[in-house]
Amino acid sequence: MLDSEKDYQSLLTLFEKLIDIVGDNKTHPLSSLMETLCLLIENYESKHYPKLDISGNEILQFLMEQNALTPSDLPEIGSIDEVSKIIKGQQELKSISFCVYIKNFSVFSCRCFLLILIN
Repeated sequence: MLDSEKDYQSLLTLFEKLIDIVGDNKTHPLSSLMETLCLLIENYESKHYPKLDISGNEILQFLMEQNALTPSDLPEIGSIDEVSKIIKGQQELKSISFCVYIKNFSVFSCRCFLLILIN
């Protein structure tokens, strides 16, 4: 259980290091640890940070705008046509690896990741 902002920040740092090691390899021996840390972090965030009322599609669109990216810059998510449909809300953003967001957007919030995975 996370009891402080300091613990929360420490787990975020550890989570970031695990992402560098594990990537999106779900069979990696440390993958389950990464998932557990993410749940702990998400639990802390749900208690201490306001809940986002936004879809994965909207998050992707925002991050792309903030980073001046186009659908062709995100082949990890899908084809140009698929990414275009996602940001227009014509197709749901489904399972996406944590690494895509970390590497392309420097996003470290598990809440953001979980919202994306749920959508």
